[in-house]
Amino acid sequence: MILYQWAQRHNIPLTAIKELESLIGIIDRPGSPATGLSEAAVQQNLRLEGARKGIRLFRNNVGAFHDEDSGTFVRYGLANESEQVNKQIKSGDLIGIRPLTITPQMVGHVVGQFVSREAKPGDWRYSATEREQAQLRWIQLIISLGGDAAFATGEGTL
Repeated sequence: MILYQWAQRHNIPLTAIKELESLIGIIDRPGSPATGLSEAAVQQNLRLEGARKGIRLFRNNVGAFHDEDSGTFVRYGLANESEQVNKQIKSGDLIGIRPLTITPQMVGHVVGQFVSREAKPGDWRYSATEREQAQLRWIQLIISLGGDAAFATGEGTL
């Protein structure tokens, strides 16, 4: 609801907000035919689609464990520095980089654009759970810094 209030305050049309929601995967995107696919299958299909498009995607496992050999507690994955951080922001399942040619000042120079996708089962719909809100905060952070991030439910949502 805050997004709609902000958009109204700044005279941003509702159609623009709906387009933004579609781009980041909060609402249905046209051509998202993955209904019935598991999250694992969606994730694998996204990695294959990324490879075809020249995007390198890597699995971002996030978690923590107690290492019995060293006696230390180990956290791993992006944005998982502490339990408190992990509750507020959850990094995407797939992390990668795409080549991007910048114009006009840097014509011909290729830079890397950070890419993040949060894979969801094909029939998933955003419902604003605490977990989904934390995942959305990650997506918003990446987009605000010039990256490309979204929820993804199948081929065509990369």
